Amino acid sequence: MQHHSSIRARFRYVLHKKLRQTHRISHKTIEFSCLLIGAALVALFSLGFAKLADLGLQWNAQWASRYPVAVWFVLPLGMAALAWFTPRYTPYVAGSGIPQVIASLSLQHGPQKSRLIAFWQTLWKIPLTFLAMLIGASVGREGPSVQVGAAVMLAWGNLCRRYGMAFTGLNANELMAAGAGGGLAAAFNAPLAGVIFALEELGRGILLRWERRVLFGVFAAGVILVVIEGNSPYFPQYQGATLVNNMLLWVLLCGVVCGVFGGIFARLLAKGVAGVSPTLLRGWVRRHPIIVALFLGIVLAALGTYTNGQTYGTGYHVVANALAGEAIEPESVGIAKLFATVATYWTGIAGGIFTPSLTIGAGIGAHISAFTQGLIDPRLLVLLCMVGFLAGATQSPLTAAVIVMEMTGSQPVLVWSLIGGLIASFVSRQIMPKPFYHFAAMRFRQRIIEESKSAE
Repeated sequence: MQHHSSIRARFRYVLHKKLRQTHRISHKTIEFSCLLIGAALVALFSLGFAKLADLGLQWNAQWASRYPVAVWFVLPLGMAALAWFTPRYTPYVAGSGIPQVIASLSLQHGPQKSRLIAFWQTLWKIPLTFLAMLIGASVGREGPSVQVGAAVMLAWGNLCRRYGMAFTGLNANELMAAGAGGGLAAAFNAPLAGVIFALEELGRGILLRWERRVLFGVFAAGVILVVIEGNSPYFPQYQGATLVNNMLLWVLLCGVVCGVFGGIFARLLAKGVAGVSPTLLRGWVRRHPIIVALFLGIVLAALGTYTNGQTYGTGYHVVANALAGEAIEPESVGIAKLFATVATYWTGIAGGIFTPSLTIGAGIGAHISAFTQGLIDPRLLVLLCMVGFLAGATQSPLTAAVIVMEMTGSQPVLVWSLIGGLIASFVSRQIMPKPFYHFAAMRFRQRIIEESKSAE
């Protein structure tokens, strides 16, 4: 009798243990499924954004080439209209979007933490960036995709936690980081780059727990887009040289030149139009942002006319042609694109600087190649300068090297690209001591703190 009781007790213990394990497995499965759904939502928003942006660029190319005189009216008036609308109705979607995410990560937990990436306001980033591309502003969609991705994942995570489905162990920072990195991965069709970006850029100076779930969410968003769109590089596959004589000297040259221009670029962005204006005019400039945007629109029209429209939008075709080894006309397209991107950013409208930075780098590489007179494969210089300028502008060399590698399929040149990016980042730091995204994030953070104090 005692033997049978022992068997029954043992059976109940095993059954109870298995039920507990089943519950844990079920909970983990639900958590995993919710994370995958969040990553899929980030990928789908990025995909929809990409399709809309491509449409805006296509329509801009059509109307600008057909009615070149109209550029001188559409760009100034369009920039003024966007500069009027953005601060009044969507004040937290101005500029790239990456600084808003970094600022949100650094804010203390509370009602103000998600204010810069509130879901419904952040969605305005998509149509406003589309309109900027349509009229011919020098903007990209990758930075905006980061802000949108962070907003989508945070909103989804809050919804799941509200109903007790998942994410009880993840805080707002981890959800934002997963969505932001996933947004970049999906935007560039580069899953690995999204993970590196999250670790290097978002984690700089901010305490984040890099749980497997966070990194998996970033990677999953990129992979889901690869499954939908196919595993093809964002730019044409790199077919240039991978090793040449005196390779280190060429890498050093590209790194130093792009570091100087990248540092100047970041410093100009940080200063703003008032910061570079004469002292007597600064007050007037700050009081009349719409008139300033109108004048900056005229500058954009002039640069676009000079370069036959190559400074409009992202500049994708400039990069594609340069990577194919074709000559860029005029040779100063890279410098013109630099000033066009600065002028656009100074207006305060929505739009990123990531892809325009790659275009500037490609233009600088093509310009350097023109001086070499065939000493080296121009495509290699273009590739090295794309990494170098992006690293100089953001001071994130690892992210720059990995992103360009995945966007161009240039794995054999990765080590040299990384060395060039490190050099460019070091040189840029001598001109702009604080990384630009974090400098801009500090301004957004201070703005939220001041607004919350005034509301008390």
